[in-house]
Amino acid sequence: MTLVPAFRVDELAVRVFANDEELGAAAAADAADAIRAAVERSGQANVMLATGNSQFTFLDALTARVDVPWDRVTGFHMDEYVGMDDGHPASFARYMRERVVDVVHPAAFHYVDGTNDAAIECVRYAELLRAHPLDLCCLGVGENGHLAFNDPPFADFDDAFDVKEVDLDDVSRRQQVGEGHFPSLDDVPRSAITVTIPAVLRAPRVLAIVPEARKAEAVRRALEEPIATSCPASVLRRAPHATLYLDRESAANISNA
Repeated sequence: MTLVPAFRVDELAVRVFANDEELGAAAAADAADAIRAAVERSGQANVMLATGNSQFTFLDALTARVDVPWDRVTGFHMDEYVGMDDGHPASFARYMRERVVDVVHPAAFHYVDGTNDAAIECVRYAELLRAHPLDLCCLGVGENGHLAFNDPPFADFDDAFDVKEVDLDDVSRRQQVGEGHFPSLDDVPRSAITVTIPAVLRAPRVLAIVPEARKAEAVRRALEEPIATSCPASVLRRAPHATLYLDRESAANISNA
């Protein structure tokens, strides 16, 4: 049950739910609708999914649905640490394999290869994205307001690249420790390969799944402060094709909720 009716902040639709379970179920239903529509339109759907602890409930709800034609889905994810292989417990490729691919067996899933030369991998993955234009992008928002690993203040709303290597800021790296993926900050890689903001927003349907109290300040900044790279998620307010899904905790700091 939504706590408040859907409202807009600039061009962005916002929905607030009582808890993460209701948020995840609603977002999964909308994602399933978008996937089915793409398959009906063109016979296949190209879908990008996000990682992180905040996506657990949504992905569990999405992969549990019986109305998603996974055999027509080609999947992508958003980022990977430079130098990390997919056997590492913190690998985002491993996350996607275990939580999505091994559960629903999509037609194909393209992983970012952290062990490849970063420059070569950026070109390779960008070419895959160009060959498979996204129909749906399901993303999260970091504690520092990042989208994928486009951290403030160096995120670029008009990036000329679709995939690039980036240095991670300490807030992003501390988030990974806080989520339990690394024992200490020193263990977190300092660079990653990420899909850029223009590339994720190019999908005609964008779902931003953002539960949990630790995201409340980033949500407030994204919705109430000026649109700026100091909070990359604020650019969602320029996306009429996007919906932001919040729960009671992540919406706690915004005035409308």
